[in-house]
Amino acid sequence: MAILNIKDLPDPLYERLKRQARAEGRSVSREVIRLLEAAVGPSEPTSIMDLAGLGAELWRKTDATAHVEAERAAWD
Repeated sequence: MAILNIKDLPDPLYERLKRQARAEGRSVSREVIRLLEAAVGPSEPTSIMDLAGLGAELWRKTDATAHVEAERAAWD
């Protein structure tokens, strides 16, 4: 994840942000993320194609069919 540093943030603005975060039960950084997401709109949905190969090293020695069958059996 990226890190964002904000220079010259006015103290009164930071205090308002801190009060708003506290009132919402969030940290200041989580509140800033929420506000930025609201300002720039929703993110694009992740495509399944973007996940290709993700975690492949974890599954290399696993029989996928056996794993799925075991998971399904656990639901019963």
